[in-house]
This record gives sequence, C-alpha cells and structure tokens, in this order.
Amino acid sequence: MKQTIVTLDLEGVLVPEIWIAVSEKTKIPELRRTTRDEPDYDKLMRYRIEILDRHGIKLADIQNVIGTLKPLPGGQEFLDELRTLTQVIILSDTFEQFAQPLMRQLGWPTLLCHRLIVEDDRIAGYQLRQPNQKQKSVAALKNLNYRVIAAGDSYNDTAMLCEADVGILVHAPENVKKEFPQFAAVESHADLMARIKAAM
Repeated sequence: MKQTIVTLDLEGVLVPEIWIAVSEKTKIPELRRTTRDEPDYDKLMRYRIEILDRHGIKLADIQNVIGTLKPLPGGQEFLDELRTLTQVIILSDTFEQFAQPLMRQLGWPTLLCHRLIVEDDRIAGYQLRQPNQKQKSVAALKNLNYRVIAAGDSYNDTAMLCEADVGILVHAPENVKKEFPQFAAVESHADLMARIKAAM
C-alpha cells in the first residue's frame, strides 16, 4: 500500500483570491481577472503587470492588501486537521513575495510557488519556478512512490488534478465544473475532508 500525500491549491481553497482583494482595494476592476477566467497564465500575468504599471501600483501596495487578508472560514482548521492525517504540499501559482503573510497564518505549511522580479518596488516581471509546476510536482511525487490526492478550484489546477491519482474540485465555478465533469466537485471543507479520507 503506497503512502498518500495531498497537494492543495492555495487561493480559493484555503485563502481568498489575492488579485480580487487587490482589485477591490484599488478600485481597479480589470484586476479581478483570475485563472478562473483566463486559462493562459502568462497572458494573465502580463495583463496584470501592465495594469499595475498604468496605475502606479507597487509591490508594497499589494503586500499591504495581502496583510489584511485572513484564511477562508474553516480553511486553517481544515489544513490543521489534514496535516495530522497525512503530508500536505501547497502547489500555487502565487509568488513568494505575496504568500508570506498568509503562510504565517496557516502555520507555515510547505509551499511551492513562483517568484516576482521586482525593481525599486515595481513588479517588473515574474519567474516561473518551472512551467506547469503543479502537474510536474504531482508527477514527481508519484515518481517517489506516493499516491497523490489533489484539490483545486481553477483552470490552472486541472492539469494537477488530471495527473493525481484522485482529483477533487473545491469551490470551483460552474464553467470549470462543466468542462471537467470527471472530477468530484465539493463546496465545503467538510466535504473535501470526507472525500480525501475516503480516498486515502
């Protein structure tokens, strides 16, 4: 019997969508676009950086918004319980410079993500840890002889869910659920926990 490991997306699963929070705080509606709307991550990030530049928004401004965010209701309790049952890795398309305040609140779980290129507090670009890092991370864990259970909510999670032994959509929008009917879809951390326990 293989050991199990769980990989989770971060935003929309454990914490709020960072860019939506930034959009609300800055009153810039274009920043509401997320991976739920745009499957092409590079296109989405270039679009975001252009908007930040146009409005003169710096990294510190975004970090101030992130500092006000709290985990989703029940998110921290869910993660705490899950970590008593199995190893958990968070696979996220966020950036090291964004994630720290949220990781602190979640008790510093293991996070694999990307890195921003910053010049004088301006976000000049970004550096992917590697392309398709979520799917490749799951493939690597399977190579290490783990049985992988993965959960996420957006287009950019679907390659990870396809690669995993068990993939679960959580809090996913209707368009993603409709396009990927092969995955069980749950709406609460309690249901997600039940699905994970059943799959272990």
